Amino acid sequence: MRIFYDGEVYRLVPTQGISRYFANIISRLPESFTPLVTTYAYRVNYPSHPNIQLFKYNNFRPRRLSALLEKYYFKFVNESNKFDLVHPTYYTLLSRQELSKFNCPVVLTVHDMIHELFSKQLDPQGQQAEEKRKAIHAAQAIICVSENTKKDLLTKYPLLENKVKVIYQASGVNASIAYGSENVPSRPYYLYVGSRDRGYKNFDSLLSAFAKAVSVQPDLALCVVGLPFNKIEKKLIAKFKLASHIEHYSHTNDCHLAKLYRCSIALVYPSLYEGFGIPPLEAMACGTVAIASACSSIPEVVGDAGILFNPQSTLDLADILLSVVDNPLERDRLISKGHQRAKMFSWDKTVERTLDVYRSVA
Repeated sequence: MRIFYDGEVYRLVPTQGISRYFANIISRLPESFTPLVTTYAYRVNYPSHPNIQLFKYNNFRPRRLSALLEKYYFKFVNESNKFDLVHPTYYTLLSRQELSKFNCPVVLTVHDMIHELFSKQLDPQGQQAEEKRKAIHAAQAIICVSENTKKDLLTKYPLLENKVKVIYQASGVNASIAYGSENVPSRPYYLYVGSRDRGYKNFDSLLSAFAKAVSVQPDLALCVVGLPFNKIEKKLIAKFKLASHIEHYSHTNDCHLAKLYRCSIALVYPSLYEGFGIPPLEAMACGTVAIASACSSIPEVVGDAGILFNPQSTLDLADILLSVVDNPLERDRLISKGHQRAKMFSWDKTVERTLDVYRSVA
């Protein structure tokens, strides 16, 4: 089977969760399959497969001319190759064509409904929601990464239920790679992993709760993995007097991230909404406790193997942070349960069920 993966995600978020999702799927396709992937010559995290055909666009100067010709290159690739199935990496294409123009089945993965649920903050003009709507209606099959995402999707598009299949993601890191020589904080620390630039990530509530915990246990630290702090975050850190309690890592590879998980007291994940929620799963796979919001898809991932809390209550979170420090036996119990819980999710299962979807429409 020849499957076309338009690489729009490599233009938008080349190193984040969606690109990893497709890398794991493509690399595990049977050897009888041929994945065709459009991308850019300067990106380095290409998927791998013995039969992969990569179509890379080389940007050139002048940039304006390069940008103008780019879509024609990808349109040529689309129209000059034959494939049995299209699984775009996003809701728009590098060729700027409509998904409905393909003469073969389209499988679409819907990771979340963030732009619809947080439209005032993320999509005030409704452009991204409209692009998603067109893609959803052009698809013959839709993969949702959680039951909660499926519920949110069908609330918006109730007539699509027969098209939708829930297929969970998996963790890309685990405890087997968590024992390297990478640096980790030397004092007891909680861990935050992921983006913080969107309000629903609720990072400000974590800072407030952590400040309350530090007032009782002043030796605690908060380790933050992600982009540098912005001006608003710096003001909050100063307001809560947390500058000496926060350690920041901008860039980590998988081995370093796994060690940061393993050596932490716990991961804290206060997000108000997630389509799936990879960090809590990574935390359990790497041998630490997942303290996570009891909302959206997150309980599907954590189950009873972590600590779920009301993300609107900073007092509850502060109490939980202190409780985990004060109860090492309970922490060990949760780590053991989390390890078993993480085994329920695997990329091999994800790919096997994705192949079932491919075969159902091809």
